[in-house]
Amino acid sequence: MATDRDAEVDVELFSIVRVYKSGRFERLTGDDVVPAGVDPDTGVASKDVVIDPNAGISARLFLPDVSCLPHAKLPVLVYYHGGGFCIESPFSSRYTSFLNSLVAKAKVIAVSVCYRLAPEHPLPTAYHDSLAALRWVASHADGGEESWLAEHGDLGRLFVSGDSAGANIAHHVARLAGISGLGTGARIKGAALIHPYFWGEEPVGSETRDRETREKSERLWRLVCPGTTGMDDTLINPLAEGAPGLKGLACERVLVEVAGDDLLRERGRAYYDGLKASGWGGEAEMVETEGEGHVFHLDNPASDKALAFMDRLVAFLNRD
Repeated sequence: MATDRDAEVDVELFSIVRVYKSGRFERLTGDDVVPAGVDPDTGVASKDVVIDPNAGISARLFLPDVSCLPHAKLPVLVYYHGGGFCIESPFSSRYTSFLNSLVAKAKVIAVSVCYRLAPEHPLPTAYHDSLAALRWVASHADGGEESWLAEHGDLGRLFVSGDSAGANIAHHVARLAGISGLGTGARIKGAALIHPYFWGEEPVGSETRDRETREKSERLWRLVCPGTTGMDDTLINPLAEGAPGLKGLACERVLVEVAGDDLLRERGRAYYDGLKASGWGGEAEMVETEGEGHVFHLDNPASDKALAFMDRLVAFLNRD
C-alpha cells in the first residue's frame, strides 16, 4: 500500500532523478530506446550484443560503411555513456545518434557499453562492468566471437572515451588497465574525457561555493555510491589525498574537454593539470568551449560549437 512518504519528494537532483522520503527513486529522463540497424543518414550499421549474460553487461556496436574499405583494419573506440551513473543507456536516441555521427566521420568501430545503473546496482558495479567490457573487446586482438571486431578492428589502436559519468569511468578503466594490463595484444592509445564527472569536498578554482548546489552534488554521489567515504573518495576525486595517482594511466595520450558554463569545468581543468604534473609520460591536451554547458554536444549536435567539438574528437581518434 502506498504511503504519504511514497508520494512526498525528498529531493530532485539535477533534473535526472527524483528521490522520495520513502527512499523510492524515479528516473526523469534517459529511458528511451531506439532499435539498432542501419542509419540512413550515415550508413553506419549497429547491433546489440550480450557481453556477460550472468552479470547483465551488454553493448551496442557501431560499424561504418566498409564497402569502400574492404580490407581496412579500423581503430576501436570503447564508449561509456553519461548520466550520473543512474540514467541513460547506449540504446537511447541521443547516444545512438551521437555515435552514428562519430563513427561515420572517424571511420572507427565503436562499442557503446551498457553497464548496470545505480542505485539498484551501486558503485563500484559500473566500474567492474566497464572494465569487463573493455577486456572483452581486447580479447578480439587475435580474433574472437564478435565478427565486426575480429574482422575489422585494430586492437592496437584502442581508445576509451565517455562523457560526464562515462568520462569518470574511462579514467578509471584506463587506470585499472595500467595496473593489470589487458592480457592480449590490445593497447589503449588514447582516452578522451568529455566534461568529466569529478568532484571534491573543497571547491577548486572558481568552482561554485553555493551550499545548496554542493549539497545536491553530494546527495547524488551518495545515492549512486552509498558505501563512499565522502566527496574526496578517490572514485569521484582522483586528485584526493591517497588517490592512486595518474602516472600509471595505460594510454599514450589524453584529451580533456570542458565547457565554460559547466558546473564541472574546474574539475576537468584540475584533472588536466594533475595529469601534466604526475610524471605520466604521455601527451595531454585540454580544450574549453566557452559559453556552453554540460554535454552541450548531445543537446544541440548541429550547433557550430558541437560540430567543432566533433571535429576535434575525430582528429584525436585518427591521429597516428
